[in-house]
Parts: sequence; structure tokens; C-alpha cells
Amino acid sequence: MHKIPVTIVTGFLGAGKTTLIRHLLQNNEGRRIAVLVNEFGEVGIDGDLLRSCQVCPEDSSEAALDASQVANTNLADNIVELTNGCLCCTVQEEFLPTMQELLKRRDQLDCILIETSGLALPKPLVQAFRWPEIRTGATVDGVITVVDCEALAQGQIVGDRDALTAQREADPTLEHETPIEELFEDQLACADLVLLTKADRVDPANQAKVQQWLQQELSSGVKIVPCHQGQISPNVLLGFNAAVESDLENRPSHHDHEEDHDHDDDINSVQVILDRAFDPAQLIDRLRTLVQQQEIYRIKGFVAVPNKSMRLVLQGVGDRFNSFYDRPWQGEELRQTRLVFIGRAIDRQQIEQAMIPVTA
Repeated sequence: MHKIPVTIVTGFLGAGKTTLIRHLLQNNEGRRIAVLVNEFGEVGIDGDLLRSCQVCPEDSSEAALDASQVANTNLADNIVELTNGCLCCTVQEEFLPTMQELLKRRDQLDCILIETSGLALPKPLVQAFRWPEIRTGATVDGVITVVDCEALAQGQIVGDRDALTAQREADPTLEHETPIEELFEDQLACADLVLLTKADRVDPANQAKVQQWLQQELSSGVKIVPCHQGQISPNVLLGFNAAVESDLENRPSHHDHEEDHDHDDDINSVQVILDRAFDPAQLIDRLRTLVQQQEIYRIKGFVAVPNKSMRLVLQGVGDRFNSFYDRPWQGEELRQTRLVFIGRAIDRQQIEQAMIPVTA
């Protein structure tokens, strides 16, 4: 049987990976697509967002599958969520059995998408496709790296080198190289295509500077494509035929000479579930203040809004927030506010204290 093509979507927290995949599912042009979502956090926000794309079977609204459940489940559901840390850390424990079950049904699938955690290294995941249990049935068609143009234009992560250097010189306690910077560089080095999101928020001159810097960091021939709200043709994302697992020597990584890699142990996620509704504007103001007090990289989740029958999706990167109503609350569904915070040594108690006064 043919090898099923696998597209890996990687990128930093909040870059727009889930939005991209959701749009692809809604505009799949008849393709039968299985999606593996790798969450960093205890609440399955990304998996829930993808289920609400309304192109999956109705029974896919049930709880996301873990690897132990896959063998006994009809994979017409097509969404498998791995919630135990990063794929590159748990790849043998969860990813292998999940892929084995998917490959048993590869005659029912046209391709597989894997959305990695924002903290996952792409190369160890690609290496897993060399394993005998997988390599005869699947191949990595391509690696898509999603990059936030607005963040880079503002000097966040490693986009603006001059701004980053100035920031380091002004703060002698700041580390000269962080695991997150290395991660970003590794994601670029492994890419077959870079999607530049939120470019509409950047003026043409700064967008050109961002693209020029990115091109210097990418391998020869890797293209950069601006993308708005994940709206891009599947024909651009699929069909690279790159066989990435056989080309790893040309995709350097900071961790190539390490037996194992470790993520920054201080990076953690905190989930907050509250049985209360929030005014969106007031909540966002509180969260912006909180971001200044703690080193929070990403906020994502669902908010119950007073007198609204729709669920509000809230996503934040740094002090930038966006929101939209995705679907009505279901009949027996608890109208809770569920948010996941991802950052460095963040404190749950401070987060809850910051949020609760909003409705006091």
C-alpha cells in the first residue's frame, strides 16, 4: 500500500497553527484528513476548536481520544489529541501506538496533519518516521512553520536582532540565549515552507524587513508565504513530497549532538476553570495587567459571557488578544470559563485572584 503523507505544522505559541488547520479542514477539497493535536496544557483547547470546524462527524464532539483509546474507537472521528506534554518528549509512549492505529486504516485517509505543541522540537518527531513500525506506512510530506509577523516586527522572540540586543544590554540579568530562541531557530531550520501570519497588522516596510531576516535564517529554496487568518489553499500546504525523514542531515538543530533534550523546566501551564461569566473587555484588561506581572507567553480558552448564548474563544499572545464567538453552548454543557496559561514559573493563585474581581 502507498505511504500516507504526513504534514507537520509547527511554530511558536500563538502563531496561528490551530487557525490554519481549522481552515484547512473547512476547505479540504474532499480530502480525508486525520488530525493529531499535541497540547501543552491540561485543557484540550486546540482539539475543541478543531472539532468545532463542523466538518467532522457529529460524534467527534465527544472527549478527545488518547492513545489508549484509539484502538477501540472508530477513527472516522479523525481527531486524536495527545495531552501528555510535548510530542518530542512523549513520542514513543503515545505517538507510536497512535500512528500504528492510524496506519491500519490508511486506506480510509488521504493525509495526516500533526499540530505540534508550541514548545515541541520538530526534528525528534520527524526522526520517529524512521522507525520500522512507521516508515513503511507513512512519510513526512513536509514541515510547515507558522511565524507571527507582528511579533517579529516588534522584536519579540528573535525577530528584531537590534531590539533584542538593546534589550539584553539594558538588562544584565537577561540570559543571552534561551531555550525558546533555540526552539524558534530549530523550527525554521526544519521548515519546507514558512507561513507568515498577522502580516496585515504590519506596514509593508516592516513586513519586508521581517521577510528579509527570515530568509537569511532559512535553507535555500524555502519560501515565505503571507497568510491571513489561516486562509490559504490546501494545494500550497500539501504535496511537498519532501520525505523529510530522509533529509534530516540538511536540517540542522541545536540538539543534534545531544542524546536527549530537555525543555526549560520553568516553563509550565496552568488551567483555570471558573463557573462564572465575564465581560470580555474587562477580562482582557485584567489579563493584560496580569501579563505584565508574570512571564506569560500564551493564554487560550473559552469564556462564558453574560446574556450570550454563544461561547467566546479567547486567545492571547503577550499583551495582544483576539476573540470570536465560535458556536452556541450545548444543552447540557456547563457554561464555564476555561483558560490555559502558558509561561515561565507562572502562579495559579495570582491568576485566579486577578480574574475573579472582574465579576465581583
